[in-house]
Amino acid sequence: MSTPVPSFETLQYAVEQGVATITLHRPDRLNAFTPRMMEELIAAFDATDADDDVRAVIVTGSGRAFCAGADLASGGATFDYEKRYGTGKGSAHRDGGGRVTLRIFRSLKPVIAAVNGAAVGIGVTMQLPMDIRLASTDARFGFVFARRGITPEAASSWFLSRVVGISTALEWCYTGRVFGAQEALERGLVRSLHAPEDLLPAARALAREIADNAAPVSVAISRQMIWRMAGASHPMEAHRLDSRAIQSRGQSADVKEGVDAFLEKRPASFPERVSRDMPDFYDWGSEPPFI
Repeated sequence: MSTPVPSFETLQYAVEQGVATITLHRPDRLNAFTPRMMEELIAAFDATDADDDVRAVIVTGSGRAFCAGADLASGGATFDYEKRYGTGKGSAHRDGGGRVTLRIFRSLKPVIAAVNGAAVGIGVTMQLPMDIRLASTDARFGFVFARRGITPEAASSWFLSRVVGISTALEWCYTGRVFGAQEALERGLVRSLHAPEDLLPAARALAREIADNAAPVSVAISRQMIWRMAGASHPMEAHRLDSRAIQSRGQSADVKEGVDAFLEKRPASFPERVSRDMPDFYDWGSEPPFI
């Protein structure tokens, strides 16, 4: 039975040959981020995790932008949570961008960003927990928060320095300047640059390499191990997790198929599925409470 395709207002969602493509779709507003888009992005990643036919995820934008940041239609009240949500003075309200990035962080499928145009504010911070970022030569980026009188969001104070290093992270956040695709490549924010017409084909080729060759459960575990150990206090934490993971995988039907396929010089057909075969020695979907 095929998995129903979810329907969204601010996104387009499609699955083809094992690859889900999530397209931010408010082209008349340069795909500006709204509370509805936040909810739908979280739902889209719930859908990709639940669908065993999805082996990799691509995120891109429609029209000439990836995402131009938060929709500023509310003017100066855009970031005033007391006015917008009725929170008490001094109380904490969860940042919507952070809810999205933490959901992407928990993804069990690899995530590829295909940055087709302008990506500023949440338009760039939402990319940070995505695993591999490809960009059009037309793309532009900006951590513009200080120029709007606010601060970095979407858990980017954790993600950004891990992606590009602390010095670059601070420079981009201090200045708030918008910079081009070449600088993003040189500083390590993106993996490669492509002519606009070649961007999605390149992202799909990379997604296909994963989908066609790798065991889905192994990919899911590897993704979570590497991201979660990025904040570990000592390599012993990684050693403990690695040891449990390799022991679990070593007993799996996937490893028998992978080794047999290698010895028989044929493509592997891995039988295990993320929805039912993730090992239970670790809570892969865990998230600390928001306090």
